[in-house]
Amino acid sequence: MRAVRLPSAQAVRAVIVASLRHGDATLDSTAHALKISSRTLQRHLGRLGTSHSDMLAEVRLNIACRLLADSSKRLSEIAKFVGYSNASSFSRRFVRLMKIQPIVYRQRQLADRQGQAGHRKRSHAAGP
Repeated sequence: MRAVRLPSAQAVRAVIVASLRHGDATLDSTAHALKISSRTLQRHLGRLGTSHSDMLAEVRLNIACRLLADSSKRLSEIAKFVGYSNASSFSRRFVRLMKIQPIVYRQRQLADRQGQAGHRKRSHAAGP
């Protein structure tokens, strides 16, 4: 039996991100891209204290948060991009994980960014 080089958690996340772009972020597609069996990937992730579905949820959430904060994409576009069938299922999942509605999250991120920009302007205006 040959030794299999197991991927890091970061490598698995990277493959999941790439798979989301192609719309196929399944356990099987991730394992195939990593050139290991699905079962080996499951066992490996289990030893790391996680699972493919947990990592997929984490990656989806990270991408969604970034898109909500840094883009003007509609909620339905973001939902589709991160692999949800519709904005409603995406919103329910986002609220369950973040305890805040996606639209409210976006508004707070924009307000925080504007507040930081205003603070920097005032700091520079005051001078040394």
